[in-house]
Amino acid sequence: MNINATLLAQAIMFALFVWFCMKYVWPPIIAALEARKKLIADGLAAADRGKHELELAAKRASETLVDAKQKAADIIAQAEKRSTQLIEEAKNEAKDEGDRMIAAAKAEIEQESHRAREALRGDVAALVVAGAGKVLRREVNPQAHADLLEAIKNEL
Repeated sequence: MNINATLLAQAIMFALFVWFCMKYVWPPIIAALEARKKLIADGLAAADRGKHELELAAKRASETLVDAKQKAADIIAQAEKRSTQLIEEAKNEAKDEGDRMIAAAKAEIEQESHRAREALRGDVAALVVAGAGKVLRREVNPQAHADLLEAIKNEL
């Protein structure tokens, strides 16, 4: 065999092999690489979207937390205000009740004082009558002198 013929046959066989690879082997490999490239790009895009959504969720969570804290502070302020209001109402009610009790006690004292004066007037009138009876050395008729005793009692 001649070296030129062998070299020429190998060159033809290599050209046929390259043509076969370009026609049947290369397109599925390129398609697989493109599919893999698209899959990786989609994964990276999904990761970016996920990262963005995570940031948005964190921002919403912090806003919700701030709103919840504000609402809690408002509720606490309202509770404190209501507590103060209830305490003031209780103080006012207690003061009113105390004033009523003082007024009732004063009225009762006034009534007792009036009763004591009336009893004292009656006792003084009886003592006056007894004293007058002793002075006159005779008995004074209480029926006859009832008006006199009433007048003395009213003067006292």
